[in-house]
Amino acid sequence: MTGQPPTPPHPPAITPDMTLLDVVAAYPATEAVFRSRDQAAGTCLLCTALFDSIAVAAARHGLDLETLTADLEQAAAGGVARQK
Repeated sequence: MTGQPPTPPHPPAITPDMTLLDVVAAYPATEAVFRSRDQAAGTCLLCTALFDSIAVAAARHGLDLETLTADLEQAAAGGVARQK
């Protein structure tokens, strides 16, 4: 023990209330995650939902919010996003 209190966990960098624009502007690597969902959504998400929150876009286009958010966080951290 070092005598210091434990460090609280960091909040996720990307949250469902962020807009797609906010996410892509802050983390350009996340563009590929959104593009990988275009076919499932039936539209270009960055063209039609840019100002929607991740939660609204996921609900509107039938995407799994938890998986989408996790993949966005992974891409933002420099990992490779899973293709859907």
